[in-house]
Amino acid sequence: MSKKPTKKNKNKSKKKKGFTDQDTLKGTLDITRSGVGYVIVPDHPSDVLVRPGDFNTALHGDTVRVRVVNAGGGRSSGRQQGKVVEVVQRKQKEFMGKIEIGKNFAFFIPDVDKPMPDIFVPLTALKDAQNNDRVIVRITEWLPNKKPNGEVVQVMQAGDVNDMAMKDILMQNGFPLEFPDDVIEETARIPDTIPQSEIDNRKDVRDTLTFTIDPVDAKDFDDAISIRVLKNGYYEIGVHIADVGHYVEPGTALDEEAYTRATSVYLPDRVLPMLPERISNELCSLRPHEDKLTFSAIFQINDKGDIKNYWLGKTVIHSDHRFTYEEVQEIIEQGEGLYRDEIVLLNTLAQKFRKQRFRKGAINFSSQEVRFKLDEKGKPIGIVVKESKEAHQLIEEFMLLANRVVAESVSKVKLPNKKEVPFPYRVHDKPDEMKLEPFAALARKYGHEFDTKSPEAIAKSFNQLLKDVQGKPEQHVLEQLGIRTMAKAIYTAENIGHYGLGFKYYCHFTSPIRRYPDVLVHRVLFDILNDKVEADKKMEQKCKHCSEKERSAMESERAANKYKQVEYMQNFLGDEFEGVISGVASFGFWVETVEHKCEGLVSINSLSDYDDFRHVESDYQLVGMRSGRKFRMGDKVRIKVVAANLTKRQLDYEWVITATTGDDKVEAGLQQLRPARPPKAPKGPRGVIPPGKEAGKSSRPKKKNGKKK
Repeated sequence: MSKKPTKKNKNKSKKKKGFTDQDTLKGTLDITRSGVGYVIVPDHPSDVLVRPGDFNTALHGDTVRVRVVNAGGGRSSGRQQGKVVEVVQRKQKEFMGKIEIGKNFAFFIPDVDKPMPDIFVPLTALKDAQNNDRVIVRITEWLPNKKPNGEVVQVMQAGDVNDMAMKDILMQNGFPLEFPDDVIEETARIPDTIPQSEIDNRKDVRDTLTFTIDPVDAKDFDDAISIRVLKNGYYEIGVHIADVGHYVEPGTALDEEAYTRATSVYLPDRVLPMLPERISNELCSLRPHEDKLTFSAIFQINDKGDIKNYWLGKTVIHSDHRFTYEEVQEIIEQGEGLYRDEIVLLNTLAQKFRKQRFRKGAINFSSQEVRFKLDEKGKPIGIVVKESKEAHQLIEEFMLLANRVVAESVSKVKLPNKKEVPFPYRVHDKPDEMKLEPFAALARKYGHEFDTKSPEAIAKSFNQLLKDVQGKPEQHVLEQLGIRTMAKAIYTAENIGHYGLGFKYYCHFTSPIRRYPDVLVHRVLFDILNDKVEADKKMEQKCKHCSEKERSAMESERAANKYKQVEYMQNFLGDEFEGVISGVASFGFWVETVEHKCEGLVSINSLSDYDDFRHVESDYQLVGMRSGRKFRMGDKVRIKVVAANLTKRQLDYEWVITATTGDDKVEAGLQQLRPARPPKAPKGPRGVIPPGKEAGKSSRPKKKNGKKK
């Protein structure tokens, strides 16, 4: 017999059905191009319509509180309506556009595709901008029923289209381009030297062999590895992380700005750092031949890769060498080079950790990363596919080990009230059953069995499938779709484990220079080690904010990469390339070129001359109604580049007919791709219907100028 719902549950279920007048709700404002807004409220099935006059200074993407004023909906829309009563958080405070300067004041006209008012700029806040200059303006004040006030942050260089585009992408996703003056001033006051008193309070490991391994173009080094052999035969391996918390203290302007940004953003031609460069590239960066303050996890490990003991605490290190991934990979492959024995030993242990993870349920997903070769102006001149080799896996495995052990250690500590310590876990939920079933069904069509009876069985099936598809035609489609079935990893104080890694406890401890959750982890861990545990009641709120900013950073990175793809493919308009179908929708399919890894859309309109295609969603394919011709994810096709729109960051391809395309070997040319079209019937006398036709019926939509109506 089911339990009688509590009053709280009753109210909750009632609220999910809809809103009542005077309800005040928190959500995100989505403004359409027509100027009408909708507040999207989490966990509610319907949005709240907001008229332009009721925005109360809110802009597209802002987090707002909206009061429902017509729960029954308006006469015209039938939707629940409301008024914005508070802007909780602005998504964007800086905008790019044109400045128009008058005799007594200036107005800034932003380049946005969503309606917003012009910004009033006092002549004292122009920062040397001239009339009609392209500038970046920051909103400084906005009173209700008034125009917003702003100040010029930067005057853009005329003609530097790439710089404008990258900055615009960052601003659209809510990332400020410059640090406030008080943050810069606060950073400048931090001493360059480390006091001896600070060194005396730490474990000194400066005499232990220590080095960093990073990308060739890295500027901030936030992790280092140390290694030595102990008298008991164990290997002592230290994972040393930049002690950002020593320099970024709670309650300071520096800390507040770092929290607001929450992450560094990596675009093809630049990094927008979470912390000022003096912190990220100088004071905290673990540069070679310099004493540095670190927070460390030091392990004792035997030959089999078993962790026999570990120590967590603050240290001072001295890096002996800065390696690149390429240099370490060469040492692994060639068996010779600087610190060869230590590198080979670390790699051997890392590979053992890796095998252990997969045996315990971690999923071996791997995806290719693309890096652009840029000229001095940031224009792409080539594309390089980055591979994950053993040098990358060496660092990855030791960072995973440190992250896991720190999370496990914190999880064992309880507050005086026996509750768990609020802590920013990094979690990854199990796959959603609704997403998993279609994927499993598709895998079976390719002959791959997929067991969905339990989370453990799913992980095992994924790993077996990823192993079996290597080199097969369906590899691309199943790898990509498999990743899409996975939940997204987030930060939260409610630990549910990390399904993809197969860890019960996991956190981010190893990159505090570029991720704010790592700073939070350091603070909680340091308090625990010093018996000063306090419950941060805002931890979940902080986790949610960091997860949201992480998504914004990813959106920025995707948009910037797409911009570079389009910019690069402008060089190949009219050229043909081999590609693989990477996605299918009712309006066409996407193709990623094999040579450049650049994705463009083949519109279904461009296929209408060959056949009428329908979307079979369950099979991720388009199917020709007459010919039976199929375009499905993973198929190889040949395409022509027909358009490259930088403004929209959009590539358009057209399908090129070949004798054999993908798995289909029945197409020998254009005529065979247009089968089943009956010849035109001879014209009969006016008013007479030709044989085989019924009045008022047609097998195809009528066309006008070669296009469907």
